[in-house]
Amino acid sequence: QVQLVESGGGLVQAGGSLRLSCAASGSIFSANFMGWYRQAPGKQRELVAGIARGGATNYADSVKGRFTLSRDSAKNTVYLQMNSLKPEDTAVYYCKLNMGLTGSWGQGTQVTVSS
Repeated sequence: QVQLVESGGGLVQAGGSLRLSCAASGSIFSANFMGWYRQAPGKQRELVAGIARGGATNYADSVKGRFTLSRDSAKNTVYLQMNSLKPEDTAVYYCKLNMGLTGSWGQGTQVTVSS
Protein backbone atom coordinates (compact mmCIF):
# COMPACT_ATOMS: atom_id res chain seq x y z
CA GLN A 1 0.00 0.00 0.00
CA VAL A 2 1.25 3.46 -0.90
CA GLN A 3 2.28 5.61 2.05
CA LEU A 4 1.46 9.32 2.04
CA VAL A 5 3.35 12.02 3.92
CA GLU A 6 1.93 15.52 4.18
CA SER A 7 3.85 18.67 4.98
CA GLY A 8 3.42 22.42 4.82
CA GLY A 9 0.85 23.08 7.49
CA GLY A 10 1.25 25.75 10.11
CA LEU A 11 -0.07 28.93 11.63
CA VAL A 12 -0.89 31.86 9.36
CA GLN A 13 -2.83 35.08 9.65
CA ALA A 14 -6.06 35.58 7.78
CA GLY A 15 -5.36 36.57 4.21
CA GLY A 16 -2.11 34.65 4.14
CA SER A 17 -1.02 31.64 2.11
CA LEU A 18 0.27 28.14 2.67
CA ARG A 19 1.23 25.33 0.34
CA LEU A 20 0.61 21.77 1.41
CA SER A 21 2.53 18.88 -0.10
CA CYS A 22 1.65 15.21 -0.16
CA ALA A 23 4.45 12.86 -1.15
CA ALA A 24 3.61 9.29 -2.07
CA SER A 25 6.00 6.39 -1.49
CA GLY A 26 5.22 4.96 -4.92
CA SER A 27 4.09 6.01 -8.35
CA ILE A 28 0.88 7.99 -8.54
CA PHE A 29 0.67 7.65 -12.31
CA SER A 30 -2.13 5.09 -12.11
CA ALA A 31 -3.98 6.69 -9.22
CA ASN A 32 -7.70 7.00 -9.82
CA PHE A 33 -7.90 9.96 -7.50
CA MET A 34 -5.73 12.11 -5.30
CA GLY A 35 -6.97 14.89 -3.18
CA TRP A 36 -7.17 16.77 0.06
CA TYR A 37 -9.77 16.50 2.77
CA ARG A 38 -10.01 18.49 5.97
CA GLN A 39 -11.58 18.01 9.35
CA ALA A 40 -12.26 20.79 11.80
CA PRO A 41 -13.00 20.08 15.48
CA GLY A 42 -16.50 18.74 15.92
CA LYS A 43 -17.11 18.52 12.19
CA GLN A 44 -17.10 15.76 9.63
CA ARG A 45 -14.20 15.27 7.27
CA GLU A 46 -14.92 17.02 3.99
CA LEU A 47 -13.41 17.02 0.52
CA VAL A 48 -11.48 20.19 -0.22
CA ALA A 49 -10.06 19.43 -3.65
CA GLY A 50 -9.41 16.40 -5.80
CA ILE A 51 -7.84 15.43 -9.10
CA ALA A 52 -8.77 12.43 -11.20
CA ARG A 53 -6.44 10.35 -13.33
CA GLY A 54 -7.29 12.32 -16.46
CA GLY A 55 -6.43 15.58 -14.73
CA ALA A 56 -9.92 16.88 -14.02
CA THR A 57 -10.08 18.76 -10.74
CA ASN A 58 -12.93 19.61 -8.43
CA TYR A 59 -13.11 21.93 -5.46
CA ALA A 60 -15.40 22.56 -2.55
CA ASP A 61 -17.45 25.68 -3.11
CA SER A 62 -15.93 27.22 -0.01
CA VAL A 63 -12.41 27.19 -1.49
CA LYS A 64 -13.03 27.85 -5.18
CA GLY A 65 -10.93 30.72 -6.42
CA ARG A 66 -8.63 30.54 -3.38
CA PHE A 67 -7.14 27.03 -3.42
CA THR A 68 -5.35 25.33 -6.30
CA LEU A 69 -4.56 21.64 -6.52
CA SER A 70 -1.71 20.43 -8.69
CA ARG A 71 0.06 17.16 -9.33
CA ASP A 72 3.68 16.37 -10.18
CA SER A 73 3.69 12.75 -11.29
CA ALA A 74 7.47 12.76 -11.73
CA LYS A 75 7.84 13.54 -8.01
CA ASN A 76 4.82 11.45 -6.95
CA THR A 77 3.53 14.53 -5.17
CA VAL A 78 0.37 16.58 -5.09
CA TYR A 79 0.19 20.12 -3.83
CA LEU A 80 -2.52 22.33 -2.43
CA GLN A 81 -1.80 26.02 -2.79
CA MET A 82 -4.02 27.90 -0.34
CA ASN A 83 -4.39 31.65 -0.74
CA SER A 84 -6.58 34.23 1.00
CA LEU A 85 -6.90 31.94 3.98
CA LYS A 86 -9.77 32.46 6.38
CA PRO A 87 -10.19 31.41 10.02
CA GLU A 88 -12.83 28.92 8.88
CA ASP A 89 -10.13 27.11 6.90
CA THR A 90 -8.61 26.00 10.20
CA ALA A 91 -8.56 22.20 10.26
CA VAL A 92 -6.39 19.14 9.98
CA TYR A 93 -5.78 18.53 6.29
CA TYR A 94 -5.45 14.97 5.03
CA CYS A 95 -4.15 13.69 1.73
CA LYS A 96 -6.03 10.82 0.09
CA LEU A 97 -5.05 8.50 -2.73
CA ASN A 98 -7.22 5.91 -4.45
CA MET A 99 -5.42 3.24 -6.44
CA GLY A 100 -7.64 0.61 -7.95
CA LEU A 101 -9.86 -0.67 -5.15
CA THR A 102 -7.62 0.52 -2.34
CA GLY A 103 -7.29 3.86 -0.65
CA SER A 104 -4.58 5.46 1.48
CA TRP A 105 -4.66 8.37 3.90
CA GLY A 106 -1.86 10.54 5.13
CA GLN A 107 -1.35 11.31 8.79
CA GLY A 108 -2.70 14.83 8.48
CA THR A 109 -1.20 18.28 8.84
CA GLN A 110 -2.62 21.08 10.97
CA VAL A 111 -3.55 24.38 9.38
CA THR A 112 -4.48 27.19 11.74
CA VAL A 113 -5.62 30.58 10.46
CA SER A 114 -5.76 33.37 13.00
CA SER A 115 -8.08 36.33 12.65
